[in-house]
Amino acid sequence: QVQLVESGGGLVQAGGSLRLSCAASGRAITSYAMGWFRQAPGKEREFVGTISGSGGTTYYSDSVKGRFTISRDNAKNTAYLQMNSLKPEDAASYYCAATKTTIATSRKYEYVYWGRGTQVTVSS
Repeated sequence: QVQLVESGGGLVQAGGSLRLSCAASGRAITSYAMGWFRQAPGKEREFVGTISGSGGTTYYSDSVKGRFTISRDNAKNTAYLQMNSLKPEDAASYYCAATKTTIATSRKYEYVYWGRGTQVTVSS
């Protein structure tokens, strides 16, 4: 079993940056692809980005490509989401998740472990 805890959310002005962290415990996540998703009030949870188990492959949604960067430090059992040039439409609860394979994927149903989320608010 893997437990995931997100941190780093908060209030930021449009154009600013935040770095979210996702700390895993229970077992090493070295073999697991990690993903970030977000959910705004009244909307479905949507894919933000993913990183393979080795960290060598990343994919992003079109809405964040070029502004957000996913990374991981397997020695620390932690994944990160660096968010730059934030926009008001990026405001949401952000969730990290882990699959049971090393392959990066945008498919929400492939993620079996989920954190409880961290809130990101972007003021205009």
